[in-house]
Amino acid sequence: MECAVTGEGSLQAPTRQIIDWQNPDFADAVKLDEEMRRVFDICHGCRRCFNLCDSFPRLFDLIDGSANEDVESLKSEDFTPVVEACTLCDMCFMTKCPYVPPHPFMLDFPHLMLRHRFVEAKKGNTDFVQRQLAQMDRNGTLARAAAPVINWAGTSKPVRAVMEKTAGIDRDAALPKFSGRTFVLTDKQEPMQPNPNGPAFGKRKVALYATCFVNYNKPATGMAARDVLNHLGVETVVSYPGCCGMPFLEQAELSKVAASAAKVSAELVKLIDDGYDIVALTASCGLMLKSEWALIVPGNEAVKRVAEHTWDIDEYVVDVMKKDGVMPMTPLPEGVTVHLACHARAQNMGPVAAQMLKLIPDTPVDVIERCSGHGGTFGVVKPTHDVAVKVGRPVYRAANTQKRGHIVSDCPLAAQHIVANTDTGVTEPEHPIQIMARAFGLSRDE
Repeated sequence: MECAVTGEGSLQAPTRQIIDWQNPDFADAVKLDEEMRRVFDICHGCRRCFNLCDSFPRLFDLIDGSANEDVESLKSEDFTPVVEACTLCDMCFMTKCPYVPPHPFMLDFPHLMLRHRFVEAKKGNTDFVQRQLAQMDRNGTLARAAAPVINWAGTSKPVRAVMEKTAGIDRDAALPKFSGRTFVLTDKQEPMQPNPNGPAFGKRKVALYATCFVNYNKPATGMAARDVLNHLGVETVVSYPGCCGMPFLEQAELSKVAASAAKVSAELVKLIDDGYDIVALTASCGLMLKSEWALIVPGNEAVKRVAEHTWDIDEYVVDVMKKDGVMPMTPLPEGVTVHLACHARAQNMGPVAAQMLKLIPDTPVDVIERCSGHGGTFGVVKPTHDVAVKVGRPVYRAANTQKRGHIVSDCPLAAQHIVANTDTGVTEPEHPIQIMARAFGLSRDE
């Protein structure tokens, strides 16, 4: 006879369930409300996640201030602030919650927040500005021609005041700069061959998935990745069929995520057929290719193959240097503060950014393993910018204490958010691969 045991927590690894967004029950407001109350009641009795982000303090304060101090006393409309504060960082699911699948309680708090946003979007309750910000390829393409003007506007106090009033972009939020020349174009204009003396020469081929941020905002990160891999002897090509859809995921526009997954995977799988490994240049995009796509379009074979062949850039460099060999590097005595991005941690690959940088001799490497508070548009728009700063304060304190010469993160927006809220003297946020390029003597001017 089978017996279901409901225990306190689980010793098994968390497993993600398919996001059944095309099932009519997924968008059923009544069934959603029932599920939110079930989950909130379990969270109320546990409270292990109280210090991760603002969603949980908001939830617990809501319950503690209710008539009977229970979930039953809450109004459904009171749930919205709890959902608003979730950045989909996945850290509650990955590191804290004892009731995630395969536990019988089957809690997945971030995906429940995603479901709530999905239902609200079906009702037309979406934010116009955030929807426009999610159009990464359109925005990046349009911004290229006017990059100097746009970058100036991003630092102009009068312009930022107008942006805050008219578009809801917080005047104090650090905004990413745009490049007049994309990473894809830069790669074409500056061709490079793998180093025949590199330990991986003739052994590996990599397709660098440019990602929208690297392609339009920071090609220097992509060039650093290409230079390091070429230096190690790895053959590279650059591919960018389009945005992975992470900005649409944050807005719960799952049909658009599905479309992005189908489009991008169809192109990347051709490179896989030609013997290339896929290497993603930002943590969020790596997470999308490795796991999130497959939860949204589980029947797509191209998506499955891409998930099986995708690496994070730091993960890949560590693998090359462990299996094929290490090349001489110059010490960086000023040291590095490494922020382990939430979406890098959610890939279950370990602290590879820190592992990679610790291969540089005589270079102090400090690690911050906590959410920076930034999450897509969350750290930019007026309603949540202050919350993003609040959540990231432990990170800023650690960085200020460490006072290293570089602050890096696999999430470019997190790195920018940290640099903007610290006084270490560091003015330029970097990706860990840029530090490796510097150690190999391959650093380029920004």
